[in-house]
Formats: sequence, C-alpha cells, structure tokens
Amino acid sequence: MIGVDGQVGTLKDLSFHDPSWKIRYLVVDSGTWLPGRQVLLSPKDVADRDWNHHFVIVPHTQQAIEDSPPIYSDQPVSLEMEKELERYFNWHSPLMGNPAAGPVTVGSDVYLDAESEHPDPEKQNAVLRSAKEVISYSITAKDGGIGHVEDLIVDDEHWAIRYFIVDTRNWLPGKKVIVSPAWIDSIYWVEQAVHVNVDREAIKNSPEFDPLTPINREYEEHLYDYYGRDKYWS
Repeated sequence: MIGVDGQVGTLKDLSFHDPSWKIRYLVVDSGTWLPGRQVLLSPKDVADRDWNHHFVIVPHTQQAIEDSPPIYSDQPVSLEMEKELERYFNWHSPLMGNPAAGPVTVGSDVYLDAESEHPDPEKQNAVLRSAKEVISYSITAKDGGIGHVEDLIVDDEHWAIRYFIVDTRNWLPGKKVIVSPAWIDSIYWVEQAVHVNVDREAIKNSPEFDPLTPINREYEEHLYDYYGRDKYWS
C-alpha cells in the first residue's frame, strides 16, 4: 500500500459485509511502523492499483495514516468506530483516480475488495467478515460435499466478492469450479461450512475453471446459462 509520501503498509485482508458480499474495508497491516495496529481503508481510498505488480495507491500521507483512529486486531470494529473512520477519512467525498477494473483472487499476495458505495452503518444490520477466513471452508451441495473454498474472486470495479473457487480434488481430482455467493443457501460460520443450492451432478458437469485464464463476460454467460441462474449484470 503506497501513500502520498511512501509505503503505509501491506494489504492483509478484506472485510466484507455479510450477507451482501460487498467489501467494506481493506485491512492494512502497518508492520513495524505502527506495531500492534491495523488500518482500515475504504475502497473509496483506492486511487489506483496494479495487481500484477502488487501495489495499491491511496491518497493519504504517512502522517494521516498514523493519526487515523486506532484499530486493534484483537478488537471488533464498533459502529461508533466506523462513524469515526468515515469522518476522519471523509469517505463521503468523490473517489479520486481512475483505476482499471478486473477480477482478482483474495488468496494471492495482493488482496482486494470493497464497496463502491459505502453504506450507512445505521441503516444496515451489518456483520463484518474476513475474506481470508472463508478460504478453506467446506462446501456442501444439496446432496453431499463437493470440496472446499480454495480462494475468492473479487470484482474490483464494484468491489464485491463475485465467486468462490472450489477445489474438488477429493471428489473430482484435478477439477476446479466456481460458484457465486448468490447461490448459497446458508453459511455456518462456527462450523466453517458453506451450503449451496446446487446438486453434485450439476457441479460435476459445470464449466471448468482455469485459474490462468481471466474470467470474461462470455465465460460468465456460459456459467449462468448452465446453472439457469439470473445474471447479476442484467
């Protein structure tokens, strides 16, 4: 994470809103610079990014980050703290920069995610979840287990978790598939388990996901048509 006058930390995680799957905060590890603290930034703070070269640019000085409301990793983020962050960073102002869009994965060295329109915490029954936490959760179809969450794919234009990458190695060796959070029946956070409203046979015959091939609209059209689901972009 690069600020106006130098590096301000490393992007450690994404904090998303349950159940909308939209990113609310980028969780920044300040390392030895501000030991014991983490910094929460909004997607509105992202002025530019280059995922291939692993950097995100934010319009803040190191001093501004240091003087920001302190967030500690061993404490939950309260509603009052969210309000204080909004006031301090002036997140109601227009987003600066013109970042290029494109999907990325959370489990890589660079993490993404955040809402394009920061919601009013008072108007939402918001529960904040960690994107990294969801990785490795088991995934169960309507008629049995299909694998585990290997990674998440984030739409960095709208700052939403768009897909789970499912590793089916214990059931379908060598095949990876993706499923949308919109197809989830339920998530059991304590048990670390995701249940999707899809049967195993549909997963078995679904379009295969190649991590080396970027997801484009043609692939998404094929995927949604295969499952007979409403398209999020329609």
